[in-house]
Amino acid sequence: MEVIKNITNRTSLLNVLWDIQKKRRYISSEDMVKIAKEFKMSKMEVEGIVSFYHFFHQSDVGKYTVYLNNSIISKITNYKEIKNAFEHEVGVKFGHITTDKMFGLFETSCIGLSDQETAALINYRAFTKLTPEKVKTIIYQLKAGVSIDEIATIPDDNIQYTPNEDKTIFFKKFKPYLSLKKLANNSPENLIELVKNAKLSGRGGAFFPTGLKWELCKIQKETQKYIICNADEGEPGTFKDRVLMNKLPGLLIEGMLIAGYAVGASKGFIYLRAEYSYLKDTLEQTIAEYKKQSWLGKNIKAQKSFDFEIEIFIGAGAYVCGEETALINSMEGKRGEPTTKEYFPVEKGYLGKPTVVNNVETLCAVPRILEMGVDKYLSIGTKLTPGTKLMSVSGDCKKPGIYEIEWGMKLKDFIKLIEAENPYYILYNGFSGECLSEADLDREISGENLLADHIQFEFNDPVEYARKMRGVGLRSGGSFMVFNKDRDLLQILKNISDFFVEESCGVCVPCRTGNFLLNKKINKIINRHADYNDLVQVKEWSNIIKQSSRCGLGKTSTNCLLTAMLKFPSEFEKGLLAESDFNHSFNIQNATIEYDKIINEIESTYGQSN
Repeated sequence: MEVIKNITNRTSLLNVLWDIQKKRRYISSEDMVKIAKEFKMSKMEVEGIVSFYHFFHQSDVGKYTVYLNNSIISKITNYKEIKNAFEHEVGVKFGHITTDKMFGLFETSCIGLSDQETAALINYRAFTKLTPEKVKTIIYQLKAGVSIDEIATIPDDNIQYTPNEDKTIFFKKFKPYLSLKKLANNSPENLIELVKNAKLSGRGGAFFPTGLKWELCKIQKETQKYIICNADEGEPGTFKDRVLMNKLPGLLIEGMLIAGYAVGASKGFIYLRAEYSYLKDTLEQTIAEYKKQSWLGKNIKAQKSFDFEIEIFIGAGAYVCGEETALINSMEGKRGEPTTKEYFPVEKGYLGKPTVVNNVETLCAVPRILEMGVDKYLSIGTKLTPGTKLMSVSGDCKKPGIYEIEWGMKLKDFIKLIEAENPYYILYNGFSGECLSEADLDREISGENLLADHIQFEFNDPVEYARKMRGVGLRSGGSFMVFNKDRDLLQILKNISDFFVEESCGVCVPCRTGNFLLNKKINKIINRHADYNDLVQVKEWSNIIKQSSRCGLGKTSTNCLLTAMLKFPSEFEKGLLAESDFNHSFNIQNATIEYDKIINEIESTYGQSN
């Protein structure tokens, strides 16, 4: 087998699987046997890895593989019409491929295009703002042999708003190499101190102090160290990293270079989610340009010259790989499952070596701090959270897109800025964040006066909550989805629950089983079959999952549900109407799904019926 011949390094396993998936459109049992032999693994282990990732398949997915986004922003746009249009134009239902194996239709979760819904990927190229007419044209062109690259959409950067020029950090004019030229006057120790003084913290949602992370890596005695950029932006509703990599790839490269110099790392990786594969060429071209200018490779100019290389690693579709230890496992050719924190990555990370894992936005902030100076950076934002924050905005507003705002802006002012249309529910920080309401409007977007994370989930009275939380900052990971009063909160929560059931890696029982059972409870409430005891159990189970899960996925999977129950109790009480002549659980489409499957199988075997 050509694609794996002479390759035995386990870190190349996902690349090999991608090669096979793209060339043959699936990974067969025979392929897995050969891979197992070459990599000295069992076939069962290889199959476990293949089955773990969303974009690896064990049966043909068609010459043109369509992945339609089924997350909530897509659902409230025109998802149903687009789904029906694809099925009508190719002649099969989602979850199937055409008899000639030309088209395969599949659903997937958020693909980082929430500002341009309804969106889909076809062979990992983006198609945005779809209409039934656009779908008809796309399928016609593909059938006619038009190259997919000719008709794919280039996603809009869609930067709606930044502060005045004096307070713009990320999206001010970028001058390549400016920050790197300052390395001549800074030692690695100076750079770490600079980042610490700037109070920069992780922008992926964990908010761990960046300078401290770098320092903990630098003091390790190992000579080989790594910098990993976590570009696995899988949080539904978030797309800020997509815009940064597309519009300012050089800023990211410089951030990684500075991090490598500071901690003594000689190799960097960009772990790019498969949904952003179309950004790979842009990133590789930027890397090549920096090499050409001698800012990558050997003997890079600094106070003390250093070596640094950057390589792109493509993920394969697993939300949990956004967690740093799961990401590292994935890069090492394993299932992307989080590990127990016996060692932190800065001690033993990639290949057992000290590793810094930073998010795209975090790394892009570093060159800007170096350019503008710490004092200027600290003059923007708030005392605890200086600088600006990138917000990915989608949903019921007139101006979706990316916003760069100064930390400290009031939530009510931000809602006016995006021109939200009759806002009622707000999903803040994505599906793993929280549900905001009118009770939160006077809070500011910042890290000021933060309560312990668990406190906000212990209130039972919305009035008490509003009084206690008024002065508490809203620390943001970057996702902001707004919904008006016409939207069904329970259906939103069902979409979130479906996501976590699908994306749980399955290692720990609280997350795997707990989220599945909560999903059934939400169904029960939606179908008006619930009673007050069900609501009590939902709260109890949600807290057990939060407290007992192994990683951040499980610990945050019930946040939106718990905060929604606190702030919108009447929405849940609607599901307690046990006395009803109408069976809400009956659905004619679900009732006939087995019939449709049988008809599809017959047509696939014997051809279309007359």
